[in-house]
Amino acid sequence: MSVNCANTEGTVRYFERFAGRAANGHFRQQHGLVLSSIGTGTYLGNPDETTDKNYANAVVRAVQLGANVIDSAANYRFQRSERSIGEALQTLANEHGIARDELVICTKGGYLPFDGAPPRNVREYVEETFVKPGIASFNDIVGGMHCMTPAYLQNQLEQSLRNMKLECVDVYYIHNPETQLQYVSEDEFYTRLLHAFEQLEKNRAEGKLAHYGVATWNGFRVAPDSGGHHSLVGMFEAAHEVGGEDHGFRFIQLPFNLAMPEALSLSNETIDGDQMAVVEAAAGLGVTVMASASMLQGRVARGLPDEVRKTLGSLPTDAQTAIQFVR
Repeated sequence: MSVNCANTEGTVRYFERFAGRAANGHFRQQHGLVLSSIGTGTYLGNPDETTDKNYANAVVRAVQLGANVIDSAANYRFQRSERSIGEALQTLANEHGIARDELVICTKGGYLPFDGAPPRNVREYVEETFVKPGIASFNDIVGGMHCMTPAYLQNQLEQSLRNMKLECVDVYYIHNPETQLQYVSEDEFYTRLLHAFEQLEKNRAEGKLAHYGVATWNGFRVAPDSGGHHSLVGMFEAAHEVGGEDHGFRFIQLPFNLAMPEALSLSNETIDGDQMAVVEAAAGLGVTVMASASMLQGRVARGLPDEVRKTLGSLPTDAQTAIQFVR
């Protein structure tokens, strides 16, 4: 793999920076990479310059302290989060000697992102930005907000690369694809997903992304007969169909925290006749699970019951306790 993406040599080098200092089990090997068990998310915050600067500084500080996984999405803070990551990466390279190949950069495409701030006229913005240039038609966009056609994902991937000043992203997720299931049949959904995976495989062959997957909110946490369930096995088979044994579908993201344990507690996947939770199914398929909302967007960062705190080691703060549960 090129130094334009994370690779084994680079992530091992990053790991060695913290030899003897990192908590036991903090660094983990996945798909030839060494990943920190805690990463930096960039979802929340105001779309302003102060928050931009704070995010860039936070990413730099997190990497200095041992977190080499950085997560974003095109629509987070109207593209400003990706741009803040781009600034942080330049600072890390120029001022702290942290090379690109040491860091695992993840982002997402699917929702229609505004550019810096909400437009006065949303329909006009969508028409001028996506419809007239031929990137997506109004029929491609479900609910007025979500699209995963090949042309649209291509546009969004290239936009994200520009925003972060990158040549390659390590993990590219289709963002909350379950949104589509509110508007199309399950058969149509998997047809669309197959075409999306084909496009991502093309970009993988061109070196613009190393791995891909889906980042969900509800899709993997509901029962199979709920109407909004994603079959991880079905997605894995779709990736195998378009990419063969060496396909790039190797990551999924879903909420997992003290209040949302379904990824481990709900048996909604079936492999060889055995029912199991999505975390177990992912392990069997060789797919890495990334947890989002590990502190439920701050809501389980305080006020935890004493029995929970004691079970997880009586750490100094509830926020640390919540993160430790996910680790």
